[in-house]
Amino acid sequence: MKIRMKWFAGILFVFFVSKGFAQTEQDEYIKVITERSDKIIAELGILDSIAYYQARALVVNQYAAINAHHEAREAEIKKIKEKFAGQEALLDQTRAAYEAEEDARLRVLHAAFIKKLEDVLEPMQIEGVKNGMTYGVLPLTYRAFQEMIPTLKSEEKAWVLLWLTEARELAMDAPDSKGKHQIFGKYKGRINNYLSKRGYDLQKEGDAWKARREKEKTGAK
Repeated sequence: MKIRMKWFAGILFVFFVSKGFAQTEQDEYIKVITERSDKIIAELGILDSIAYYQARALVVNQYAAINAHHEAREAEIKKIKEKFAGQEALLDQTRAAYEAEEDARLRVLHAAFIKKLEDVLEPMQIEGVKNGMTYGVLPLTYRAFQEMIPTLKSEEKAWVLLWLTEARELAMDAPDSKGKHQIFGKYKGRINNYLSKRGYDLQKEGDAWKARREKEKTGAK
């Protein structure tokens, strides 16, 4: 396991940037994201305590950075709406340009986070962090598609996994649970369209899968 010791000296400082928050609210938020990060890191099987706390601090910092980013983003969008009220075309154009810039900043933030994780964790452990930050939607959904359609070809499975992986990377940077699930929902729609074009009747496949599960439950009783 790669550990950059010069990067870690004593206790890591967890930053939190959010103007206008009372100290007690800051403390509560740090507590929440630290507990959330602890649950994620605890599943990785890290035996080295230094590596454990390094990894946890990175996840806590990322949650705080994402939160600060989206709060600042919402505040700026509010200003744009006020400035261009009644000028819909200009409002849409200005907001779209601003959102594109912020999306680019998020991608940079995301890439930096992954690079830091690579200095501390193994590839499979990084997968665990990504799944932990997105509620395990990727493996659950990928398995569900395969169980629903047992006849999926290797190429089709590859496309399903590719899109779910892309969705996970974006969902990691979403501001909340709702935003994360919305991103996965968008990509599930893309997958459904792809499979429909490949000749699968998703309604029929879904009904058959439900019947199989009910039969398994009945057989287990």
